[in-house]
Amino acid sequence: MKFSEMKYERMDVAAICAKCAELTDGLKRADTFAKAEAAFLEYDRLHAHIDTMCTIAYIRHTINTEDKFYSDESDFIDESTPLLEEPKMNWALALTSSPFRPDFEKKYGELFLKDMEMDLKTFRPEIVPDLQEENKLVSEYVKLYASAQVPFEGGTYTISQLAPYREDADDARRRAAWDADGNWWLEHGDEFDRNYDELVRVRTKMARKLGYEDYTQLGYYRMTRNSYDRRDVEKFRDAVVKYIVPVADRLYREKAKRTGVPYPLSYADVNPMFRSGNAKPCGTPEEILAHAREFYHELSPETSEFIDAMFDGEMMDVLSRKGKMAGGYETEIRDYKCPFIFANFNGTSDDVETMTHEAGHAFASYTARDFVPEATQSPTLDACEIHSMSMEFFAWPWEEGFFGGETLKFKYSHLAGALEFIPYGCLVDHFQHEIYAAPDMTPAERHETWKRLVARYMPWLRLGEVPFYGDGRYWQRQLHIYESPFYYIDYCLAQTVALEFWAAMQQDRQDAWRRYYDLVKLGGRRNFTGLVQAAKLPVPFEEDALATVSAAAVKWLDSVDMSGIE
Repeated sequence: MKFSEMKYERMDVAAICAKCAELTDGLKRADTFAKAEAAFLEYDRLHAHIDTMCTIAYIRHTINTEDKFYSDESDFIDESTPLLEEPKMNWALALTSSPFRPDFEKKYGELFLKDMEMDLKTFRPEIVPDLQEENKLVSEYVKLYASAQVPFEGGTYTISQLAPYREDADDARRRAAWDADGNWWLEHGDEFDRNYDELVRVRTKMARKLGYEDYTQLGYYRMTRNSYDRRDVEKFRDAVVKYIVPVADRLYREKAKRTGVPYPLSYADVNPMFRSGNAKPCGTPEEILAHAREFYHELSPETSEFIDAMFDGEMMDVLSRKGKMAGGYETEIRDYKCPFIFANFNGTSDDVETMTHEAGHAFASYTARDFVPEATQSPTLDACEIHSMSMEFFAWPWEEGFFGGETLKFKYSHLAGALEFIPYGCLVDHFQHEIYAAPDMTPAERHETWKRLVARYMPWLRLGEVPFYGDGRYWQRQLHIYESPFYYIDYCLAQTVALEFWAAMQQDRQDAWRRYYDLVKLGGRRNFTGLVQAAKLPVPFEEDALATVSAAAVKWLDSVDMSGIE
């Protein structure tokens, strides 16, 4: 079925709550595993259907935030989904304490039940109004971001549409684009500050109602951190400062010399990788999609089947336009057992990276679409990002079809960018830890915190020139900070694993693919560290993991003959 043909129906919250109560009671009264399992499977189908309706509404709302029907439905869902938390937790409590738990573990595995126990630590009925308020505030942020109309060179652009100009090879034009972009953000900065201030306060209120000192531990439980804790994350960030920041700083110094700009670099000078301009796709959006289909046909029989299902079902919306939410994502439509890809093509290399990244998520979702229960279809988000970031690197043998004569430019930028990204991701994570540890910070204090952490993780940046950005406000445009606290470190951990896969590809690409597919086929049946170990790769928290991958990447980067492409 095509996405346009999928029917949306507003959920009946009262009826769902009643059905959940009925199934929970049936589970408790079951005197055989067969009866308990029947209730379990019916609940799983019900949960998948609820998720499907919410997902269809979300996709259609983000495709066009100006569509009043789906904007209203989004508001309804924001208000309604917290009301489903209590029935959900009653079910989880009944299942995890069931006398048939050993039978469920034997047939469906232990991990989803352990994760369910963690989920029980995130809710009590008294936080329902707070959850509703949190949803409302996140939606406000998304709508404000999507509303951006930035005047530039006589035209008007969304944030995504302006992106190509922010990496233009012409210094004056690029700086003007950054100024235009920064002026829009500065104009709305107080609104973003107010929104985030309220988000921090409501999340802190929820945490304290649940008995936590601050939001951080609650945030970790909500992210289902089931194989490491904040001490492991701190250790990882310290290793990034020790091993990756010096490498990234060297790369930025070389970039400054290559592009003829002062070091440290201003925000306006960070994006250009080459004086002659960054690598750009050589085709139209339609040609990029066609080559992506060819790539997945040739990569493996499994990816061939997957990509045909995506195209035949029209399960992608990738063109940027007015009213569309910024960024990109992949999600699953459970009832139809199919993924959906959302993106904003803008004529930069991001189009290719987004297509391969989000398709990595989608391939994993497609592979595990028949897993029961639904909770075992997808691992935690840190492992999900392994699927996507590694897939970007598996596309390397096909990059010429995307970039033509600029393929080497792209590969250099892609690999260097992977190393350069990790410090930024750690900066975002560290920032959030400090914010939630001191929730009464003023907006000005938050901006100063960002500036201080920039000096630790991104010493190559020179602040103070571009409006908004120089004031320590860059974090306001990072969706995850508002929408999904503590998500961003997942990208850093996964990028490390993706670089390990990249290094394995340099030795034996087919073997690397088999190990990757072995990881993907497990879906959510193992935790993050278990999945990495299943692929026979070092876990990122190991002392030498970052040192090893950075050394392999730098060796390749140093081997590239840059004389013809500077």
